[in-house]
Amino acid sequence: MSEQVQNQLNIEISEEVAEGQYANLAIITHSHAEFVVDFVSVMPGTPKSKVKSRIILTPQHAKRLLNALADNVNKFEDAHGNIKDFEEVQIPFQFGGPAAQA
Repeated sequence: MSEQVQNQLNIEISEEVAEGQYANLAIITHSHAEFVVDFVSVMPGTPKSKVKSRIILTPQHAKRLLNALADNVNKFEDAHGNIKDFEEVQIPFQFGGPAAQA
């Protein structure tokens, strides 16, 4: 077996996960050991929203994700032009659940 075949990672995705979840808000908290990213779908005129997905990362993986996102945004903008950043919208919200702590 070649080294390339031995190091190959086979990743599978279920149909349910492949459908994805829409999110237009990400809430990020962290402790000394992990980053927690909660993805939320906030709909206009709806006073309550639920977390659709929570991803927990080590600090090292959070930094890799940051770099991968930056790289992909740059590639997207090279192909399609600059992404317009709308004014920051202040959303008053209460986030139920425990606060991140060490």
